[in-house]
Amino acid sequence: MNPFALSFLILGLGLIGWLTARARAVRFDRGGAKRLHSLPAQHGWFVGMWTILPPLLFLVVWSGISPGLVRQTVLQSPAAAGLSDFAFERDSVLAQAREVAKNPYETEADPLARQLAPVVRAASRRYAWTGTAAAVLLAFAGAAFALSRIRADFRARSKVERTLMMGLLVASLIAIFTTIGIFVSLFWESLRFFQQVPITQFLFGTHWSPQVIDAKDPGASLGAVPLFWGTFFIGAVIAMLVAIPFGLMSAVYLTQYASATTRRWMKPTLEMLAGVPTVVYGYFAALTVAPAVRKLAVLLGDPFASSESALAAGLVMGVMIIPFVSSMADDSLAAVPTSMRDGSLAMGATTSETISRVLVPAALPGVVAGVLLAVSRAIGETMIVVMAASGAATITLNPLQSATTVTKQIVDLLTGEAEFDSPKTLAAFALGLTLFVITLLLNIVALRVVKKYREAYE
Repeated sequence: MNPFALSFLILGLGLIGWLTARARAVRFDRGGAKRLHSLPAQHGWFVGMWTILPPLLFLVVWSGISPGLVRQTVLQSPAAAGLSDFAFERDSVLAQAREVAKNPYETEADPLARQLAPVVRAASRRYAWTGTAAAVLLAFAGAAFALSRIRADFRARSKVERTLMMGLLVASLIAIFTTIGIFVSLFWESLRFFQQVPITQFLFGTHWSPQVIDAKDPGASLGAVPLFWGTFFIGAVIAMLVAIPFGLMSAVYLTQYASATTRRWMKPTLEMLAGVPTVVYGYFAALTVAPAVRKLAVLLGDPFASSESALAAGLVMGVMIIPFVSSMADDSLAAVPTSMRDGSLAMGATTSETISRVLVPAALPGVVAGVLLAVSRAIGETMIVVMAASGAATITLNPLQSATTVTKQIVDLLTGEAEFDSPKTLAAFALGLTLFVITLLLNIVALRVVKKYREAYE
C-alpha cells in the first residue's frame, strides 16, 4: 500500500478509537455510579495513541529492515546467479534493477538488471503488503488493548501526560545526540589528520597552501593561522563594526522613541533580514558591494585593489546579522524595569541621558549575549565568504586586501577530486572541528551571560 494511504488509514483508525473511547467514557460519566478520574477526551487520547503510535513505530523500523529483506530475496533467486562477486559491480546492478522495477520504461539499464527487476518488484510488493498487514494488526491490537482499560477510575490523564513527556524527552535527546554525533564524526576524521600533521603546526603555522603539500612534511603547508585571522577579521571585526552600532541604535529607537504604529511595521521589516537566504547576500556582496569597495580603493590610491576584499564580505555579513543584535538588544532593553527609567526621568534626566546612563548599562549583559551569538553566527557563515571573499590566505589589517575564512577553505578542500585520505582533504575536518569548538564556546558564554541577566531581573 502507498505509504501516504497507509498513514491516512492508521490516522483514521486512531480517530475512530478516540471517538469510541470518548463515547464510552461519557457513558460512564452519565451513569453516576462513580466519578470519572479523567476527562472523556483524555480517555480518547489514550486510545488514540495506542492505535497510532505502535504501527507508526513499526513502520519506521520496517522501512529500515525491508530493503535488506528484498535484497536477500533477490540474491537468493536463480536470476542472481550471473551477478559479479565484486561488491561495487553487484551493488550497481542491484541499484539499476530497483530503478527498472520502479520504472519499467527505463532504457539505459544493464540486461542483468532487467532480468532481476521482476524479482525486485515482486519481493518489494510482498514485503510492502507484509508491513501493511502487520501495521494494521498492530493498530487494531493497540485499540483493543486500550479500550479494555477504559473504566471510570482509569487514570488516562496520567498515561497521556507521561507519554507526551516521553515524546518531549525524545525530541530533546535527538538534538543532543545529533550534536554529539557531529562532534564525534569531526573528531574521528580530525584525529586521522593529526596523525599525519602535528597539531602545533596546524594551529600555530602561518603558511596555508594545501595545493602544494610536501609529502615529507605536510604540516609545513597547512598552518591555519591565516584562516583563523581572516575568519576573525571578517566575522568578528568588520561585521561587528556594522552590526553592533546599527543593531543597538535600531533597538533603542524601537523601544524608546518609536510610536506603537511605527514599531508595528518597522520591527518585522527589520527582522525580515534574518530570513533572506544567505546565497542572496552572497550575490549582493559579489555583484554590488565588492565592485563598489574596489572603486573606493582605487579612489584612495590603490589601483591594484582586489574585488574580493575582506571589507566587502564583512559589510554584507554585518548587514545580515543586524537583526540578531537588534532583537537581543530589544528584548534586553524591554526587560529593564520601568521603575528605573521613570526614576531617571523623575530626577530630571533627559531621554537620551536615561538611555545612555541607565537603560543601556542595565541591559548590557543581554546586549553582550546577543553580540556573542551574532559573532558565532558570523564566523560560521559560508555562502557570503564563498562568493565574496578571496581564497588567498593572508594576515593583514588592511580591509581592502584579500582574506579568506575557515568556511571558505572547507568548501574548497571538499570540492574536487582529491583523495579522501590525503592531508588536504582531512584538513577540512580539522578546520570544521576547530570552528565547532569555537562556536560552541561562544554559545556557552552567551547562554551563561543571559542566565545571569535573567536572574537579575526576574
